[in-house]
Parts: sequence; structure tokens; C-alpha cells
Amino acid sequence: METIKKDKNLKFIFRAFQYRNYRLFFGGQGISLIGTWMQQISLSWLVYRLTNSAFLLGVVGFSSNIPILLIEPFAGVLADRWNRRKILIVTQILSMLQALTLAILVLTGTIQVWHIILLGLFLGSINAFDIPARQSFIVEIVDKKEDLGNAIALNSTMFNSARLIGPSVAGILIAITGEGVCFLINAVSYLAVIFALLAMRLNIPKIKTKKSFIFQEIKEGFSYTVNSLPIKSIILLLGLVSFMGMSYTILMPIFAKKILHGGPHTLGFLMGAVGTGALVGAFYLASRKNIAGLGRIIPVATGIFSIGLISMSFSKVLWLSLILMSITGFGMIVQMASCNTVIQTIVDDNKRGRVMSFYIMAFMGTAPFGSLLAGALASKIGAPHTLTIGGTVCLIGSLIFASKIPALKKLHPEIY
Repeated sequence: METIKKDKNLKFIFRAFQYRNYRLFFGGQGISLIGTWMQQISLSWLVYRLTNSAFLLGVVGFSSNIPILLIEPFAGVLADRWNRRKILIVTQILSMLQALTLAILVLTGTIQVWHIILLGLFLGSINAFDIPARQSFIVEIVDKKEDLGNAIALNSTMFNSARLIGPSVAGILIAITGEGVCFLINAVSYLAVIFALLAMRLNIPKIKTKKSFIFQEIKEGFSYTVNSLPIKSIILLLGLVSFMGMSYTILMPIFAKKILHGGPHTLGFLMGAVGTGALVGAFYLASRKNIAGLGRIIPVATGIFSIGLISMSFSKVLWLSLILMSITGFGMIVQMASCNTVIQTIVDDNKRGRVMSFYIMAFMGTAPFGSLLAGALASKIGAPHTLTIGGTVCLIGSLIFASKIPALKKLHPEIY
């Protein structure tokens, strides 16, 4: 009897897997994301090894994200106009070529920082089109809207399982073979998601191209976003957290090397700990029966993330740092996935791509400026103090959002 109950619980948690296209998407993305995280960790370690500069870590982070801020509004319109699967196939092929170029430059010993910056700009431009298409594509591969929240939560488990595996493997491989092999593995991993997209059987009505100018559609999407208090509040909170909090990733090589006196494996363990906490958070969201009360979780999760960052800034021992980074990862993913689910639930289908583009601009478009600020501050006042400031500002943002919940509850009582 207890076994049957456990089976039912597991089926409930993984209920989005009943859709074939979603299973393909999940499997392909899962493999590819392991490679992506391997590349991200390898890249930050490579830059710090070549330059020993906190500021240049920030510059590289800036270069890989600034295209998102500039291109995203146009990409959101195109995600509403064009076939999203075709967009994703093209972006995955281009991302594969970017990783392959990095691998060749590192393995031949010709890599320089300006190569990394240019390739970061290239990948950021690809991601500007990939992310809104991918976020909107989930609706097309999950037949029932009531399973959308579960699909988004399971996506988070996939993302954070990869975050757990990728950095840990990368840390070991960097120590044994160097960064080039990690970039090569990432390039090969893109084949999995390309094959998965090609294998899908989709029955989607042809998207009718609008006759209005692209700037008119951007304006329409922007007006819709700012006039919706729930969407606007979430996007503003995300922008703040991304600007002041998410830059912790570029500071991790400094913590690994100078604060904790470790090497690339230490960096891998720290980022793996973030993935562990985030994975727990994602399973928590996947186990929820519905979206009721999800809006109230957003400020709580932001507070947990903030406290994790502030506490991490004071830690000088590895075991405590790993625990604190796990707490940080839990708060981060619960906040991100909850925000995503709420927006995807309440947004109009014909504006989904554009609204998600503003969501991505807030989440990823502000990150380059956060990376520059964190790199500049860390070079002046040190990485620990920089992390303390970022966490404190995020905590204030969570309290401001919490004060708006009574007004938001009147608009969407089913969520808040």
C-alpha cells in the first residue's frame, strides 16, 4: 500500500513527462546543460588564470550578457512571429560553433582574453534569441496548461542537476587536462538537444506574421507589461536580484582561490553546492499540487537567497561555504521558477514572447552591469564586502515586494 502511494507521488511530481515532446526536450536539454555549466566554470577559471584580475572577470561577464539587453525586445517579437522550434535549432547550432571555437583556441594555446570577450558577445547575441523562444516553447510541448507549472519546475530540476554535475566534472577535468577539453565536451553536448528538437512531433497552428512594424509590437508588449502590476512587480524584483545578487558567480573564483585557498576543484564544489540546493528547491516546487500561494513564496525565497549570500561573505572554511551556497541555490531557484510560473500562467498567449523577453532582460540583461559593478567593487573593497552589499540590497528588495502582496492578492487571489 505504501509502495503504491509512493508510485503515485512520483507520477504526480513527474506528471509533465506524460508528454512525448516534453520528454525529448528534457533529455536533450539535460545533456546540453551539463556541457554549458562545464564551459561556464572553465571560462571563469581560464580568465582568472590568464589575468588574475577581478575586474576582467566582470568584463567577461558583461560581454556575454550585454547583447541580451540590446537585442531582447526584438527577439521577443520574433518569438511571437516565427516558428519557435526552428529558432531553437538555429541557436543551438550557432552555440555549438562558439564552444568549438573556444576549444580550438585553448587546445592550440592561442587563446587570449580579447578572444573570450568577442566570443562572449557572440554567444550573448545567440542567447538573446534562444531564451525567449525556449521559454515560450514550453507551452507548445505541454498540452494541458495546468501542468505548465510542473514542467517549469522540472526544467529547474534539469537545470540544477546539470549545475550540480557540470561544475564538479569541470573542476576535476581542468585540474587534469585543462579548460579546452571542457569546451570541446560542451560543443558535442549540443548535438543532443538538436536531435531532440528534430525528433519532436508538433501540431501547432501556423503563426500569422503581423503587418504592424516591429517597434509597434515592442511598444504594445511593453505597455502590457508595465500596466500589469503582478508582471511589473515580478520583473522589477528579478532585475534587482540579477543586478545585485547574481554576480556572485563571477566572484566565486576569488573565493575559491584567495579566501578558501583552493583550486579549480574548489570552484567546482562551490558551484556544485549551489546546484544541490537549487535541485532541492526545484523538487519542492514540482511536488506542489497547484499555483495557489506561489506568489507569496517569491519574497520568502528572495530573502533566503539574500541571507545565503550575506552569510557566505563571512565564511572562511570550505564545509560552511558549501552549506551556505546550497542555501543560496535553494532560494535562487525557488524565486526564479516561481516568478517564471506566475508570469507564464497569467500572460496572454499572443504576448507571451514579448513579455518573456522583458522578463529575460530583467533577469539576464541587468547581469552584465552587475558583473562590471561586482568586479570593480571587488578590486577595491574585496569580494567578501562586495557580496555583503549585494545580498543586503536583495534582502531590501524582498521586503518591498512583500509589502505589495495585499494589492497583488486582490488582482490574482488564486496565486497570492
